[in-house]
Amino acid sequence: MSLPWPVVLAVLVGALLHASWNALVKSSTDKTLDTALIHLLGSLLAIPLVWVAGWPPAGAWPFIAASVTIHIAYYVALAGALRHGDLGLAYPLMRGTAPLLVALSATATVGEQLSPLAWAGVLGICCGVLALGLSRQALQAPRAVGFALANAVVIAIYTVVDALGVRATTGAGGSALQYVAALFVLDGWPFALLVLAQRRGRGVADYARHRWPLALGGALASIGSYGIALWAMTRAPVALVAALRETSVLFAALLGTWLLHEAFTLRRALATLAIVAGVMALRAGS
Repeated sequence: MSLPWPVVLAVLVGALLHASWNALVKSSTDKTLDTALIHLLGSLLAIPLVWVAGWPPAGAWPFIAASVTIHIAYYVALAGALRHGDLGLAYPLMRGTAPLLVALSATATVGEQLSPLAWAGVLGICCGVLALGLSRQALQAPRAVGFALANAVVIAIYTVVDALGVRATTGAGGSALQYVAALFVLDGWPFALLVLAQRRGRGVADYARHRWPLALGGALASIGSYGIALWAMTRAPVALVAALRETSVLFAALLGTWLLHEAFTLRRALATLAIVAGVMALRAGS
C-alpha cells in the first residue's frame, strides 16, 4: 500500500481537527473535566451516525470491545499526566513516541514493511514532535513523564487494534464510518463516569452548562479527526498514517502561538522543519 496525496491531505486536515480540540482543552481551566465532556458529547453525536451508517459487521465487535477497554487506560493515564504536569509537556511526549511504537509493531501485527525513506519520515516526525514539547520541565515532572510514556504505549496499542478493526469492517462489506460511529458511541462514557465519580458530582453540572458549546465543537473535531485517520488506514500503511496524524502537535503549536500568544522559538522553528521534512519523506518513501 502507498500513501497517495489525497490521503496525505485528508490526514493533515484530521491532524488540524485533532490539534483544534486539544487547543480547546489546553485553554480550559479544568482540563480533565473538559476532556471528559468532549468525549461524552462525542458519544452522543455518534448516535445519529450509527442511525445513518448502521452497525458494523459482527467481525468488528471484538476490536471495538478491545479498543473501548484500552481507551479507559488511555484516559486514566492522560488524567495522571495532566495531574502531575502540563498538557504542553504530556501531549508531545505521548503523541511523539506512539508513532514509532506503531511502526515497530506494524510488521508483526499488520504485516507491513516500511522502506528506509519511510522510516526516516517516521523518525523525523517523531523527533520534531518531541522537540516541540520537551523542555527542562520534563526533568521537574518525572511522574508526568512516566504517565505520558505509558500512554504512548496505550496509544500505539489502540491504534493498531482500531486499524485491524476498521480493515476487518471494510473487508466484510461494511464501512469505516460504521466502525468509527460504533466506537464513539461506546467510548466516551467510561472516562466521563470515572471523572464524575472522582468529583462526586461537585461542580460538574455547572461547568458543563457553561462549557458545552465549546466542548461540542471539540467533540465534532474529535470524531472527524479519528474518523479520517481510520478511513486512511484502509487506504495506506498504518504506521505512515499514525506518524502523519501526529503533525497535529505542529498545528497545536501554531494555534498556541496564534490564539494563546505562546512564543514561537528557534527550537519550535527547527522542530517544524523536522516535521515537514518527515512528511515529505513519508510520501516519497511509500
